[in-house]
Amino acid sequence: MKSDELYMTEALNEAKKALAKDEVPIGAVVVYEGAIIGRGYNQRETLQRATAHAEIIAIDEACRTLGSWRLEDCTIYVSVEPCPMCAGTIIQSRIKRLVYAASDNKNGAHVSGLNVFEGPFNHKVAIDSGVLAQESRQMIRKFFSSLRK
Repeated sequence: MKSDELYMTEALNEAKKALAKDEVPIGAVVVYEGAIIGRGYNQRETLQRATAHAEIIAIDEACRTLGSWRLEDCTIYVSVEPCPMCAGTIIQSRIKRLVYAASDNKNGAHVSGLNVFEGPFNHKVAIDSGVLAQESRQMIRKFFSSLRK
């Protein structure tokens, strides 16, 4: 879907903000009725908060925008497969659909490791992956390559 690529580009733009701050380049946007209502990028080092993941920040902003913790008609676009904490937050906020770019073999909570989304929860999230995965993987590789130097 073209709109998936458009919104994933926005998530990747958020990831670039993290990269510019020497954070792991992960970005997210929450979309409701065709509008971005929440944006976030990884800020764990900057804020020194374990929960300062892109998804958590974007979901918090989306909740403030809608005035509700229930994001039932929203889609979240994330540049990397969510970790267990973020997967749980996506489920608990009742997000309808998750679209992510690249898988995360070490921390992913969908296909790469533990599949949190298959848990016995009342809410089920529709999931699509691989949208602009190459671009996301390149950004992640560049970041970790520069750390090793």
